[in-house]
Amino acid sequence: MLSRRAFGRLSGFGAAGLCFTRSRAAWCAQAEATDAALLAQVSVMLWTLKEGRSFEQRLDVVAQAGYRKIELVDEWLHWTEQDYDRILAKMHTLGLAVDAMAGMKTGFADPAQGEAFLAELQALIPIAHRLRCPQVILLSGKRIEGLPPGYQYEASIETLRRAADLLRREQMVGVIEPIDRLENPSIYLDGVTEAFALTRAVANPHLKVLYDLYHEQRSQGNLIEKMEKNIDQVGLIHVADVPGRHEPGTGEINFGAIYRTLARLQYSAVIAMEFYPTGDAVETLRQARLDLVEVAGRK
Repeated sequence: MLSRRAFGRLSGFGAAGLCFTRSRAAWCAQAEATDAALLAQVSVMLWTLKEGRSFEQRLDVVAQAGYRKIELVDEWLHWTEQDYDRILAKMHTLGLAVDAMAGMKTGFADPAQGEAFLAELQALIPIAHRLRCPQVILLSGKRIEGLPPGYQYEASIETLRRAADLLRREQMVGVIEPIDRLENPSIYLDGVTEAFALTRAVANPHLKVLYDLYHEQRSQGNLIEKMEKNIDQVGLIHVADVPGRHEPGTGEINFGAIYRTLARLQYSAVIAMEFYPTGDAVETLRQARLDLVEVAGRK
């Protein structure tokens, strides 16, 4: 759990202040325990490291930056059996696990494509199991002009109910991701407000919302209030600053306030970095991880 205690390793007093009140050995032990807990919750979306690197080189970057989880889009599509064996062995050696994956082409909001969506999800599940991935990212697909108001919303609920039942049987979770319309003008689901309404209507713990801070800030804003009101519906958080999709601190989002809010709300799921590093990838990712601990500790 990303609790206040876990977030508070580096408090406003700093490491030196802590050492005045306890032995260095005790402080170091606490720091190591905090790091171990946090490593279970921080991840990197691998596509952001694609430029100039092979898949396995990206794995090296993530591991060197101190992470233990990765997220995938559809990188496995062209893997051979030998590729699977080699990559999974390397991940095991590096101590990396897949916490979430995308890969669905069909959207859940098209009333005519409900069966196709479920069939594609059913076909994706064995791949997720092979990758030991517990969570699948689901997208809505396009807005359809000419339909009655609310028609796609109701169609989404029906399809997502069936998807959640399927995922429950497979002991997996689906997370629905809104995309801002600056990036995808034709997308149906473009904000977390409707996404939260959908997951509450479905009312199945195997369906949650992917709260992408980058997308939500670009299109909607008001990040913290919606987080506070709906934290029970959040299954995954993606981190990137606005504008530019770079690391926290390069743009307008107050990540310190967001991290402190997550600590206060005792958010316990994964936080994934999904940004383009502006500097050395290993050092930028490492600093983003450390800043999450340090800044959120100043509650």
